[in-house]
Amino acid sequence: MADDVIGAAETKMKKAIGTLEKELLSIRTGRANPGMLERVSVDYYGTATPLKQVALIGVPDARTITLQPYERNILGEIEKALQRSDLGITPTNDGTLIRLSLPPLTEERRKDLTKVVRKHGEEAKVVIRNARRDGQDALKKAEKGGMSTDEMKRLQDQLQKLTDRFTLDVDKHVEKKDHEILEK
Repeated sequence: MADDVIGAAETKMKKAIGTLEKELLSIRTGRANPGMLERVSVDYYGTATPLKQVALIGVPDARTITLQPYERNILGEIEKALQRSDLGITPTNDGTLIRLSLPPLTEERRKDLTKVVRKHGEEAKVVIRNARRDGQDALKKAEKGGMSTDEMKRLQDQLQKLTDRFTLDVDKHVEKKDHEILEK
């Protein structure tokens, strides 16, 4: 019973970290990263399809992403999808390949992006704290069901250490992404 409570809390916390990592990947830094295109979907024969399923994504250098569609007739749809996205990058189409040249970020844009990163980090911490609260509530119910006070205290300490570990992990992810964004 008690191990189930700790295990469930840990699972929720791991999911929060996974979601945070996915969110941070889609945030543009000064460096080309295929993860930026995760959320872009293309109208592929009437169906919204993720970009990575219709084109080969490459990163030839630190400021360029190339997209080579599996079918040439979908080039125009990919270009439209990129223009509609919130990336702020204008695609260049040469007939067989689409190039995305990433301009350097302005200082103001870098600061805005760090705010977004911190917001995602705070959201992950809220999920972690909620998982801790749910675990504590379950432990209180177990105590009423006959769990000893010493066992209850031990499990609460274990839950708090787990929360601290995952909170520190969120801080590390946010700090790393901030560093990437502020790096020129």
